[in-house]
Amino acid sequence: MLLSELLALCRRQMAAVPDAAPGEAEILVSAVTGVPRGRLFLSMDAEAVGAPDRLLRLVTRRAAGEPLQYVLGAWDFFGREFLLSPETLIPRPETEGLVERALAVLRRKGAEPSLSLDAGTGSGAIAVTLAAELPSARLVATDISPGALRTARKNARRHGVADRVLFACCDADSALKCGGRFDVVVSNPPYVADGEWGSLPAGVREHEPPRALLAGPDGLSVLRRLVAGAGALLSPGGELWCEIGAGQGAAVAALPGGSLRFLGIFRDLAGRDRYAGWANPL
Repeated sequence: MLLSELLALCRRQMAAVPDAAPGEAEILVSAVTGVPRGRLFLSMDAEAVGAPDRLLRLVTRRAAGEPLQYVLGAWDFFGREFLLSPETLIPRPETEGLVERALAVLRRKGAEPSLSLDAGTGSGAIAVTLAAELPSARLVATDISPGALRTARKNARRHGVADRVLFACCDADSALKCGGRFDVVVSNPPYVADGEWGSLPAGVREHEPPRALLAGPDGLSVLRRLVAGAGALLSPGGELWCEIGAGQGAAVAALPGGSLRFLGIFRDLAGRDRYAGWANPL
């Protein structure tokens, strides 16, 4: 079968998938053939040997409601491809803004070595990106899920930073007792309120790990502990940066910060409250 015929077949099949986004057919064909998406239309006359069977398996999973990212087993974040597993959340563009804020803090140190904590690392997207962007950065990355940590370690090796990221299996409370002094503590914690679970898209509810999403009646149980405990972890002038839910800005701003100075609530590119910051006094 020619690649042009394979693409046409995939487009027909994907047309029956209710939540399929434009371009998913090209992404799937690229995945099964190994032809970069940008070169697909230059390779229409190439033979796609063995690809139809592989494509059928992926399309069948996608048609059953599995998110494209899990079907592919990897997704792009901050210009790098990260492996995924059922124990990890799908990395989203909003979280790239969180990374940018942590990078800004660490870059103010210049070439000095830095030590950061990523609490609830999941796929390792945040920790690995920080290490890859800053050769002088060292990180501790924690998660309660052994499966997520296995995937995160693979991603650290994949991007050449395994020697600068220490992974530890523990919950948020234990992470706050590790005794280190960090220039940045960063987290994309669970922030979905228990009562909001039923309103999430089916693909999220049925495939993404609930304990990486749910955080009690108000969605702030994990963040509340992070804010309360970060003061003992941050070095003088160090900062805590967390991702929050779009409707949580006022509630997050009211959280007791102890000795920390509240930096504010900041919006993502869509104009929604998304990031909150606190600083340890110098």
